Amino acid sequence: MDDSILRRRVYGADHDDPDPGPRPDRDYGELVGGPLDGLLLDVTGWTGAQLTEEVRLPTEIGRYGPGGRTHYCRREADPARWDWSGDSP
Repeated sequence: MDDSILRRRVYGADHDDPDPGPRPDRDYGELVGGPLDGLLLDVTGWTGAQLTEEVRLPTEIGRYGPGGRTHYCRREADPARWDWSGDSP
């Protein structure tokens, strides 16, 4: 893993976690755009089908606040990146 990835925070890590970054034994996708822009999504062990589906991630910082979800789709031309596609309640 390069240094720019190692300094990033993983989605779902606690805000007070002393080491919220990625681990070398895991696979990640970068979330691009939307409220979770720049975070890493742990996709370790996901099947090919799961990697092609839109993910709906719980977040309090999206358009709908607490209880809302933000949506990301894996970028076909660059599978290491997941593009924001909107929010839902």
